[in-house]
Amino acid sequence: MSAPPADRNAEGNFLGAALRHPAFIAGLVLTLLFVGAALLSYLWTPYDPTRLDIAAKLQTPTSGHWFGTDHFGRDIFSMLMVGARVSIAVAIIAVGIGVSLGVPLGLYAAAHRGSLLDEVVMRGNDLIFAFPSLLLAILITAVFGPGAVNAIIAIGIFNIPVFARLSRGAALSLWTREFVLAARVAGKGRARISVEHILPNLMNLLIVQGTIQFSLAVLAEAALAYVGLGAQPPLPSWGRMLADAQTFISLAPHLALFPGLAIVLTVLGLNLLGDGLRDLHDPRLRRART
Repeated sequence: MSAPPADRNAEGNFLGAALRHPAFIAGLVLTLLFVGAALLSYLWTPYDPTRLDIAAKLQTPTSGHWFGTDHFGRDIFSMLMVGARVSIAVAIIAVGIGVSLGVPLGLYAAAHRGSLLDEVVMRGNDLIFAFPSLLLAILITAVFGPGAVNAIIAIGIFNIPVFARLSRGAALSLWTREFVLAARVAGKGRARISVEHILPNLMNLLIVQGTIQFSLAVLAEAALAYVGLGAQPPLPSWGRMLADAQTFISLAPHLALFPGLAIVLTVLGLNLLGDGLRDLHDPRLRRART
């Protein structure tokens, strides 16, 4: 069955606006490069990123090694590709934890405003937000041990109050709308209204926030790996590559240059993508740019 004309017009208008939005296009291109490199690493890398070749250590970029080699002779380009895979996995699962736990908590708190659970959720959010996110992640991984799994848990825990507070705040404004009042008059319960009417109207907001939290998760994973609490060897990680490059920064600056650029461009691309999505879904911002 073909889409209704109104739906097709809406899709066409969104696509046309997206193609005219420079921040969205730039963010999409950078994000696709990042994701493409990670996916390609499952099938192909120029070299085995874990293979040591001491005779070829600290080589500058050449046609054989596009980004040079590190102090163990490993190919930096191959390590960056696999490191992108690690960053994506950590970010997706960590943001998924935040969405799957934070959104239901926020919706329930909004549906039962003033209840005991509402107070518990909001005070719990305040407690977690009282600690810097990176400090909290370091504390959790230091207690339970380094590794990608504990890094995911640590980053995911901080994402829960972000999505809980966002969902609650947006849902509260929707509970006074006419379509929600009509659903209540029709006899629908609070849980059913939250799922059928509130949540669909939050999806655009959650998608935009998800891209922002995704970029923060990539940055947090790199920071944890930098201090030795993220993914452990022999699995490559951008943050650990930066940490290893410190000793050789004067002899081989490319060791820090390329992983640093990978982190910067990835976070920049995701932030631009999030800003673009926000503008495209907010008519007021879209009109301000035209």
